[in-house]
Amino acid sequence: MSADEPLDWVALSGKRAKGKRPDFFENTALDRLYSTVFALAAEVSALRERQDTIERLLDAKGALSREDIEAYVPDRAAGEERGLATQAYIARIMRGFQQEVEAMEAHDPPIMDLVELLSRE
Repeated sequence: MSADEPLDWVALSGKRAKGKRPDFFENTALDRLYSTVFALAAEVSALRERQDTIERLLDAKGALSREDIEAYVPDRAAGEERGLATQAYIARIMRGFQQEVEAMEAHDPPIMDLVELLSRE
């Protein structure tokens, strides 16, 4: 590819990474599923920011163009609002994982162990 040719982002995004893909779960299908879910979450996050841009431009100008959207840079207040919204969004997505970690860190016995123990008394 020469310096004058534009990058083909679609082709580049589909290229296989070098090296072995990391495994986080025993079932590789789970790794692929989570990878897909997080890719979709990233896309939704980008769409949310773009929607926020459109809404802010419409509030400010009453109309907009594609150039307005592409050139928009949020001010500090808008950036902080977006940051908080993104943190809340990620927290909602990651809540299941967080609950699992909390359960592993807790030394509480599973509820069925308690039920069995109490039923014997």
